[in-house]
Amino acid sequence: MKSSPTHFFFKHNSMLLRLLIFILGICSINRSNLCCDQLFVTPSSFSVIQSSLKQLTIEGCFSFKNFDHVAKDFGNRYHFLPSAVLYPKSVSDISSTLKHIFDMGTTTDLTVAARGHGHSLEGQAQAYQGVVISMESLRAPAMRFHHAGELPFVDVSAGELWINILHESLKLELTPKSWTDYLHLTVGGTLSNAGISGQAFKHGPQINNVYQLEVVTGKGEVITCSKEQNADLFYGVLGGLGQFGIITRARIALQPAPKKVKWIRVLYSDFSTFSNDQEQLISSKDSFDYVEGFVIINKTGLLNNWRSTFNPKDPLLATKFSSEGKVLYCLEVAKYFNPEETPNTDQNIDVLLSKLSYIKSTLFQSEVSYVEFLDRVHVSEMKLQEKGLWDVPHPWLNLLIPKSRIHDFAQEVFGKILTDTSHGPILIYPVNKSKWIKGTSMVTPEEDVMYLIAFLSSAMPSSTGKDGLEHILNKNKKILNFCNKAHIGMKQYLPHYTTQEDWKVHFGPRWETFARRKSTYDPLSILAPGHRIFERASLLKQY
Repeated sequence: MKSSPTHFFFKHNSMLLRLLIFILGICSINRSNLCCDQLFVTPSSFSVIQSSLKQLTIEGCFSFKNFDHVAKDFGNRYHFLPSAVLYPKSVSDISSTLKHIFDMGTTTDLTVAARGHGHSLEGQAQAYQGVVISMESLRAPAMRFHHAGELPFVDVSAGELWINILHESLKLELTPKSWTDYLHLTVGGTLSNAGISGQAFKHGPQINNVYQLEVVTGKGEVITCSKEQNADLFYGVLGGLGQFGIITRARIALQPAPKKVKWIRVLYSDFSTFSNDQEQLISSKDSFDYVEGFVIINKTGLLNNWRSTFNPKDPLLATKFSSEGKVLYCLEVAKYFNPEETPNTDQNIDVLLSKLSYIKSTLFQSEVSYVEFLDRVHVSEMKLQEKGLWDVPHPWLNLLIPKSRIHDFAQEVFGKILTDTSHGPILIYPVNKSKWIKGTSMVTPEEDVMYLIAFLSSAMPSSTGKDGLEHILNKNKKILNFCNKAHIGMKQYLPHYTTQEDWKVHFGPRWETFARRKSTYDPLSILAPGHRIFERASLLKQY
């Protein structure tokens, strides 16, 4: 007996029918989840998504228009519009949304991205035609401090800004141990990467100073994890680029807070001397509390610019120093203290400086409050915003270079590939991985000591010259090509790749673990599509 056309259709198009039934079955609308009484007209595909999300009962709300702001980030180069933005008021809002999308299965290609303060560089927190979760809306539960025992900590929402944690913890004379250079970032954002700054040699990065996390997986499950409980998820999420779950709460380690900071800068003309001194400082038991540095190429009037914040140790010698036409290396260090400790602190600093081989006429010092020092980059941000120079493309490049190859890197890049530093600062400082916890998703070079080198460029939007985006991107490409050809053993920090093959190279032998965690906690690859690591599992891609 021959099959009828109807039988043939059902036999060979069952998946397509499932999709059709899913679309036709979405009919109930709950307008209470709309923000600001929004009315809209959208294409049919958007209507299906919106109708589906409006079924959810949540405490927060969805927005389906006026979300251009979530289609841009600090990098200001990628702009992908979502279909919806979730403004959650509770963890259950995030869990319900993810569970709903997960239950749709492969009948949709909807993805979800968690967005903090919008400081991603290359669209990592964007979700094209997907759902962006505005994590700053999640401020529940409120900060809860525990400081009765030997290990004080604070429980915070992952949408909280580090600057707010600083201010609240200082009320109890406490502070987190490790920071980023810029504090107006969310907890979830930095923990999903690493959170590296000048304190990392002493305390490890921010992912090293977390006792516990609450995570919503790609299946919508809410899981509490730590080193002792659900450890695989805990280690995976730290530095995991948002691939395995959305961090919704973190328990951050605290320590007694100082009140004051001695902030010091000195210059070097020889890279070997500079790097040797940096490495000596991060390996010493009694050292500074913060060690960073930066490269200065062909900068005019450098020391005069410092005078607005720092005081020269020897004003007369400082006026005779010229930075023009030179490649210089600045060591930036800081010592924390309380006012009653000032005499001892000054003596300790003198001892530490006496062991260094910097150019003596370039010693500049400043004494500031602990808050002023930690929030120093925000001051620069405000100045750039006033000039309209903050919301420009930022083609940043952040690299981790093994200690054994740092001289080869410096010789080729500083003064050859790069002939000036007018586009933005170049940070350079070593960190010692002996203080880092093992097993996180953070990828680093194999050696114990590595250098973070951050090319923090700003591009003028309409320029086709040396300060233009294309020129800076070409310089970045030359640096990466050199690293690859010279087998430097470099790893990108805040990595960006466009193919899974490149990601496999990035993770190396750790790719298998990374992929296993993805299939365990986000099997449909719903989360964090902006990284372009995994493709969303969807029947729609078959038709």
